Amino acid sequence: MSFINFNFEPSLQEGLDAMGFDRPTPIQEMAIPVIMQGKDLIACAQTGTGKTAAFVLPILNKISKSGSNKLNTLILAPTRELAIQIDQQIQGFSYFLGVSSVPIYGGGDGIVWEQQKKALETGAEIVVATPGRLIALLAGGKMDLSTLEHLVLDEADRMMDMGFSDDILKIVNYLPQKRQTVLFSATMPPKIRQFSMKFLHNPEEISLSIGKTAEGVTQSMYSVYDGQKEELVRHILSQKAYESVIIFASTKDKVKALYKVLRKEFDIEAFHSDLEQLEREKIMSNFKNKAVKILIGTDIISRGIDVVGIELIINYDTPSDPEDYVHRVGRTARADKEGEAITFVNPKDQHKFVRIESLIGMEITRNPMPEGFERGPEYLGEKAKSSGFSSGGDGKSKNKKKKKPGNKPAGEKRNSESGFKPRADFKNAPPAHKQEAPKQEAKKTEPSDTPKSETPSKYGQRKNVIDS
Repeated sequence: MSFINFNFEPSLQEGLDAMGFDRPTPIQEMAIPVIMQGKDLIACAQTGTGKTAAFVLPILNKISKSGSNKLNTLILAPTRELAIQIDQQIQGFSYFLGVSSVPIYGGGDGIVWEQQKKALETGAEIVVATPGRLIALLAGGKMDLSTLEHLVLDEADRMMDMGFSDDILKIVNYLPQKRQTVLFSATMPPKIRQFSMKFLHNPEEISLSIGKTAEGVTQSMYSVYDGQKEELVRHILSQKAYESVIIFASTKDKVKALYKVLRKEFDIEAFHSDLEQLEREKIMSNFKNKAVKILIGTDIISRGIDVVGIELIINYDTPSDPEDYVHRVGRTARADKEGEAITFVNPKDQHKFVRIESLIGMEITRNPMPEGFERGPEYLGEKAKSSGFSSGGDGKSKNKKKKKPGNKPAGEKRNSESGFKPRADFKNAPPAHKQEAPKQEAKKTEPSDTPKSETPSKYGQRKNVIDS
């Protein structure tokens, strides 16, 4: 099937042709006709399958056909990063349409707050918002939703996990009862289905590979003690000059600590909630442009990061929720590409890994520890559910590597004799300001919002209201 079969408006089809969009993905092929018919929809598909285009394209087509310049669509997303990504995709698809969109999300100062309110007053056909900031704008009477025709909830399961259920219901109460509502989710637990019935009307349902990982991902695991993880991640990163890697850790404190260690040897940046919004956007832009090779963060980057060409995902910590594993691994092997995912599993997390394999319906390859490393803990599989692991769970008593005769002192152990020296072209010393400047106390304010643009919009006829 080709996108031409959808009979989109010529200006929208021209944009797709310019972007190289030829054939729709399965979720697009199934969802676009339902949305074009005006029906409510619950759609479930694994991450990286093109869900955003599945709801954006038919909505843009309808706006283009009507010629209306009033607020037409509200898209709710769980995070700032996903809201920005959706808005950017709308910009690309609507290049020849002149349709405007505006991202609305929290974390900014008073100036950004005023920018967002002004953008809404100026007018935009599509608003992409996080629930918290939208609630604040609605409470202040800054939005007129009477002309709204479409409500889209993207990553609905994530919004539920983040506690946005009540906010979503409050927002729905502001909307016209006669509208089309579309809900997209990567997983479909019973709570999502029950929740959706509160505001969807006789929805069509589409489910594709719920809880499955992409076919192009090579998945494996190491059974390790915590004390072995740091050296093991160094070893993995040293085996190849990777162009794009994401490392997931369980907490932002662990992200910061691991970043301080790895930045001495590798081209790496840390991504966490303590960063200002401008810093987060700069890091993400550099990562997408391959100016930064390795990104380390928490599950804040497991959703809404659409970067094609990520070669390797390392789960430094086993995800607590099996569905989070699916989202993390979904960052690679996107758009029919191939990728690799490696998970470190310590004794106390083995039961979590059993649940992950159960969800994805496959056994993940067990890797032996590399030569020179001490043997890791025995992986018990199903037996781990009933095992107490009363000792050895943190692995603090275990050495990172076996000592060999003739090894250098501890401070020099990663030399040519060890066999684990990173490639020279993959090193990146920390910038001078990070070496010399005293670290300032973290601000207590939320990360800042969208920066003020100093150049005209590059999107031709598109009325990029934020740029003004």
